[in-house]
Amino acid sequence: MNQAERWFGLLTDKLIRRGVHTSVKALEDDITTWIDTWNKNPRPFTWTETADEILNSLADYLTKVGPDSQKTEQN
Repeated sequence: MNQAERWFGLLTDKLIRRGVHTSVKALEDDITTWIDTWNKNPRPFTWTETADEILNSLADYLTKVGPDSQKTEQN
């Protein structure tokens, strides 16, 4: 499931947010073209960090955005 989510995130970042579409039909055509291009040269997603590195990064982030930081921002 994570790879499917990442693929849709990539589609959103590289095409939908950056593109200028004047109609729904133009958007649909661009998405279809992007998918066809992707399928000609698919690239698998690979983890670049270990699970421990990801968990440590998440723990650091949660420490920064925890309840104490919200109290500081409100004051």
